[in-house]
Amino acid sequence: MSEVSENAVMLDPYNAFLYRDDDAVGGSGALSDVTVGVKANIAVKGMPFHAGIGAWEDRRADADAEVVKRLRDAGAAIAGILNMEEGALGSKTDNPHFGQTQNPHREGYSPGGSSGGSGAAVAAGLCDVALGTDTMGSVRIPASHCGVYGFKPATDRVSQDGLIPADPTLDAIGPLARDLNTLERVARVMSDFGEDDRDEMGATLVDHGVEIDPQVDVVFQRALQVLDQPIAHRLSYPSSRIRFAGFVGVSKSMAGDLAGVATSVHLAKLLTYGPRRSDADWAEDQKVLAEVKLSVQDIVNGVGFFFLPTVPNPPFRHSDAEPTAQADFTCLANIAGLPAISIPAGWTDDGLPIGVQIIGEAGAEAGLFRIARQLDDKLGAYRAPQT
Repeated sequence: MSEVSENAVMLDPYNAFLYRDDDAVGGSGALSDVTVGVKANIAVKGMPFHAGIGAWEDRRADADAEVVKRLRDAGAAIAGILNMEEGALGSKTDNPHFGQTQNPHREGYSPGGSSGGSGAAVAAGLCDVALGTDTMGSVRIPASHCGVYGFKPATDRVSQDGLIPADPTLDAIGPLARDLNTLERVARVMSDFGEDDRDEMGATLVDHGVEIDPQVDVVFQRALQVLDQPIAHRLSYPSSRIRFAGFVGVSKSMAGDLAGVATSVHLAKLLTYGPRRSDADWAEDQKVLAEVKLSVQDIVNGVGFFFLPTVPNPPFRHSDAEPTAQADFTCLANIAGLPAISIPAGWTDDGLPIGVQIIGEAGAEAGLFRIARQLDDKLGAYRAPQT
């Protein structure tokens, strides 16, 4: 095994892989034809295990994470370690220690985050599947921005063993792939996959207070038109308030885990939000999260599926400020602990990908993939990057 070679850099101009195993081969089993890249906060024995934090650059994992072990046992080849946001907090993947990851659809554009290396590697065809982590949307956001498919398992249906956490109450390790069949094959191996299925109408969210880019809205409305009239639902709080309550919890959790660890000025600032929250405000945050968790679970349990834009904005330039509302829709599945899939749904006028997401029931992952496949067949929006 070796650090990324000069030849590998030529093959990966996106700075998606930070470490490659040039000798990686698969074994026998259901995934013997699949190569897998792994986000740098998930343990792969002998490979870097630093969560994008410069102070941990020389750390190597002593053993495989449980999800990696499952994939190896099924015959997958583990190709290497992927770039990510520092500490997995953010949705841009402009890492101060390991560099920017480029969106394969447009140089100079963000692939999203925090699993930006995972999204870019899959979109560019550098591996068949990439593992990312999703705390507030960090698998589905890069899936949307990179024009690929991403699955966040239900929180309690995928192991966190071997994960450097952001917030264990929200974290889920999930795969990204260039097609739903590969995504489902991997999901069935790495997570507890329920076979329940329901033929229901589904729901969508209204009066959420999120400013949606007009091009994203056009794509989302087109997706809704091919569904059977989803039922409109409202939540008790604006999406920005819900997302902020989740962010405060992540900041609070990470601040404790990273106490005494040298980080960038940017991450250090983000880690102050949780600890400086007053007891009264923190109690209110917890109330928001508890109410929203029950509300989203009730919606999904009642109608089967929840359809939302993945991200309210299209991919953006690295030179632009990171849009604050990127996780306003994706955070709902994390807060509710439910599985969710992002699929490519359309394109901006200048050729950048836009995704939509579907939240489903825990234990009904088969049904969630069925609905995703039906929508994907009708939209036909997947497109490989133009090289």
